[in-house]
Amino acid sequence: MAELVDRPGLMLVVLFVGLLLAAMLGVVAQRAWNPIKAGDHSELAIVQSGALTLLGLIVGFSFSMATTRYDQRKNLEEAEANAIGTAYVRADLMPESAAAPMRSALRRYLDHRILVYVTADQGELDRIGAEATKLGADLWASARSVVAADPTPASALVAWSINDVLNSADTTTAAWLDRVPIPAWWLLVLIGVGANVTLGFGTKRFNSLLLFVVPLTVAISAFLIADIDSPRGGMVQVQPLNLIRLAKSLNAP
Repeated sequence: MAELVDRPGLMLVVLFVGLLLAAMLGVVAQRAWNPIKAGDHSELAIVQSGALTLLGLIVGFSFSMATTRYDQRKNLEEAEANAIGTAYVRADLMPESAAAPMRSALRRYLDHRILVYVTADQGELDRIGAEATKLGADLWASARSVVAADPTPASALVAWSINDVLNSADTTTAAWLDRVPIPAWWLLVLIGVGANVTLGFGTKRFNSLLLFVVPLTVAISAFLIADIDSPRGGMVQVQPLNLIRLAKSLNAP
């Protein structure tokens, strides 16, 4: 399931086929047993209605979780850009001999953070992350040395800004790891299978087009949820627009 969540296109195909087979299983089960009597249709309708209602609720609940996390990732990208921009401006409070190297390090750090957002290859991403971590450690060591040499409110403010830069990156990383729980996905799949089995079992006559509707609808919904919830595997991704804008403004002559 974890692999499917990171590959929304594959989830669309697998879930659609699985739910369609569940509906077909219901049809086969009805034909293998005695046909449903007229008096049993009302009871079966209650079961179908309950299963579909519960399926709709879990789809809506999962979609809400995915969109909330997506909005959180966008907000944190903006906060990260603000933290880096603030640290860059406050570097002017330091002596020029220390301010120039810190501004240069912040620009390099910003470039690496942009690459973290747009890089898909895991090996390259690990390399970029390691370099960004080293740059962050160098920034903190520089700020710490300035505070130690000149413990003034201005130098403490610079150190505070660098700390915010590092914390914002950690918060962003934590938000990218915060996904729709796997048990919620399993619940969606199990309820979807059950709902489609009852639909197939309750069909009065075989109609292949009607049996396609619910599996396709649920599969598309799950695809959209997985796409929004996947920071790197989907089409809907958080673009580092604020970080790129900041990089352009810092590199402007």
